[in-house]
Amino acid sequence: MNKTADWSPESWKSQEARHLPAYADAAALADAEHRLTRFPPLVFAGEARALKADLGEVSQGKGFLLQGGDCAESFAEFHPDNIRDTFRVILQMAVVLTFASKQKVVKVGRMAGQFAKPRSSDVEVKDGVELPSYFGDNINDIAFEAEGRKPDPERMIRAYSQAAATLNLLRAFAGGGYANLRQVHQWTLDFMDRSPWGTRFAQMADRISEALDFMEACGVDPATVPQLQGTNFYTSHEALLLPYEQAMTRRDSLTGEWYDTSAHMLWIGDRTRFEGSAHVEFLRGVGNPIGMKCGPSLSPDALLSMLDTLNPGRQAGRITLISRFGHEKVEAGLAPLVRAVKREGHPVVWSCDPMHGNVIKSESGFKTRPFDRILSEVKGFFAVHRAEGTHAGGIHIEMTGQDVTECTGGAVAITDDLLSARYRTHCDPRLNAAQSIELAFLLAEELNAEVLARRDAA
Repeated sequence: MNKTADWSPESWKSQEARHLPAYADAAALADAEHRLTRFPPLVFAGEARALKADLGEVSQGKGFLLQGGDCAESFAEFHPDNIRDTFRVILQMAVVLTFASKQKVVKVGRMAGQFAKPRSSDVEVKDGVELPSYFGDNINDIAFEAEGRKPDPERMIRAYSQAAATLNLLRAFAGGGYANLRQVHQWTLDFMDRSPWGTRFAQMADRISEALDFMEACGVDPATVPQLQGTNFYTSHEALLLPYEQAMTRRDSLTGEWYDTSAHMLWIGDRTRFEGSAHVEFLRGVGNPIGMKCGPSLSPDALLSMLDTLNPGRQAGRITLISRFGHEKVEAGLAPLVRAVKREGHPVVWSCDPMHGNVIKSESGFKTRPFDRILSEVKGFFAVHRAEGTHAGGIHIEMTGQDVTECTGGAVAITDDLLSARYRTHCDPRLNAAQSIELAFLLAEELNAEVLARRDAA
């Protein structure tokens, strides 16, 4: 890789680019890219720097990263209610984590841009018919039809518009009163009544309301405390479709640095993380905080080389390492990576993705993720960090506020034969609201155990 000074938004084109679509009409692609360069940025450099500062605190053990949202956003399911419901489940999870663990929670949604998906094959075959694979709604259509499966650059324009509208609503929710802690009881979705964790959340909400009443009785009006009126909420997605990301990259007028203004945080997937990768080349030059998926195929030496490439200045908050091993491999696979990073002194946030390594095909034929395996990987992740004396700093999950039946298990006891009831995902199975809240309470217990272990060690 070249030095950052030699980087440009299009220098990725000189490297190996995997999992990118082949557009048939180069002129149409160039036209769409040109129009995108003239659109307003979706996020601002100052917001990305604020997130990096927050993540810098997490890397020092002073907080926790909560990152969640859809596996793949779709044009068909775009609706304000869906955005609201996912946002409020993330709020609920954050409140559980903050109240139970007494730690700051940095909230990042897989929203407003999580469209493109890597595929193991460029083509899909059904009943002897071969068509291009579905790469996400910003590239082609999920329906198995020849015309819709052609990569269409105009879909990038539609994805931008949907991302802009989503961000507009998220900013209104985060700063317009919806995130006010006085509303904590109103965040519970109706179907949560079926879950014992919904009851536990309601009890915790009562305690929060009592604390706010106590503050008011003491002369501190919660209505005048900005931290109680709203929240900071950031967006993220995998920086997979590089023509779109390049078009959204702008030079910051204050610092002169380049930022990808499509999201506050971008990440590199397990399939695009390799030496000579176009995706690595692109992300090394932007100032955003970036994530990198770390799985069984990653060696400690390769990880350290990637960190030297992506964060040569060792800026705190710049890098989030997202481990994804599977519940049976996490402890053996993660420990060598954690030791290597700790030995070399790289300031990173360690986050756990317990979703991608735990996909199975159910007896009913649906792709699912057993909830007990998800919890098992989370516990293994925390066990490694307790053993190594490092901070288990985050969680990265695919979830939704919709009442879906896609992951089996949990207190709501979704069984294999119930998967078909509300299986709506465009790609991978997601946790529903009840399962997400259940996971949040487990995370809080693990964070408290980590604090106790630190005290004992001290």
